Amino acid sequence: MAHPLKIEHLTKHYGSLCAVDDLTFEIKEGEIFGLLGPNGAGKTSIISIITTLEEPTEGSVSVFDHNVTQHPKQAKLLTGCVPQELVYHGFFTVEEILYIQSGYYSCLKNKDRIEFLIHKLSLNEHRHKRVKELSGGLKRRLMIAKSLVHKPKLLLLDEPTAGVDVELRSVLWDFLRELQSEGVSILLTTHYLEEAEALCDRVLFLDKGRLKLLGEPKHLIRELTEREVVMVLKAPVHPISHPHLISQSDHQLIFRFAASKSMGELISELPMDTMGIQDFIIREGKLEDAFQSIIGREDER
Repeated sequence: MAHPLKIEHLTKHYGSLCAVDDLTFEIKEGEIFGLLGPNGAGKTSIISIITTLEEPTEGSVSVFDHNVTQHPKQAKLLTGCVPQELVYHGFFTVEEILYIQSGYYSCLKNKDRIEFLIHKLSLNEHRHKRVKELSGGLKRRLMIAKSLVHKPKLLLLDEPTAGVDVELRSVLWDFLRELQSEGVSILLTTHYLEEAEALCDRVLFLDKGRLKLLGEPKHLIRELTEREVVMVLKAPVHPISHPHLISQSDHQLIFRFAASKSMGELISELPMDTMGIQDFIIREGKLEDAFQSIIGREDER
């Protein structure tokens, strides 16, 4: 089965700067895949290569088995892209822009698709407005509609929720899940790691163009983060000794241990009567903690 996106040993140099360093990964059909990392990690360079705005220095990129360098037209017909920067469209209206975009893909009878996207992205009352009259959030919705007019099977989203309000972010999350249910594969870059944790089936962390982490968010969190447990006591207990105890007071004990360790294991190890425990407050690790744990280990080398 052809992968929606397959990247093999991709390297991109800008003069002496290596923006992408021997990167290999693939996206599965119907998967939301997060491409994460700090500014300058190489995310936008990768998207620019997929969309043929840039050429790779080495390696290959394929969209459903179409090498984007050798067969750019076939790859582009299967790909939709929402760039990070808002694109200015002069004096055209929302509706005109969507018809023009359809023409780029030879979708000359595309009224039903355009109407669907206008209503789905809540653009109906703005359809006759010129783009310059739209707010930033509405422009972002228009860019997403543009990327979908030709029903692509692979959608590239470069920081799609940057600068949008919480309500619009929630609407976009729901829409992405709906697209995924229809079999669309999605490559998402975002600085909001809680967004990646909520949406993505797998994530890849880049740093200086190199792959640092790749896996399912819940597995990365389990393997690389710590859980903090505050044990609320009914009454003070004598000082106890435990390898994961970081604080003890009259009314609580605080433990910190690997997320892979279960609460049952912790309780079974306690040198005290568990009937004296009134409650637990559990703070789980997050995807950001997993990334920071890897960066921290490398900084110590």
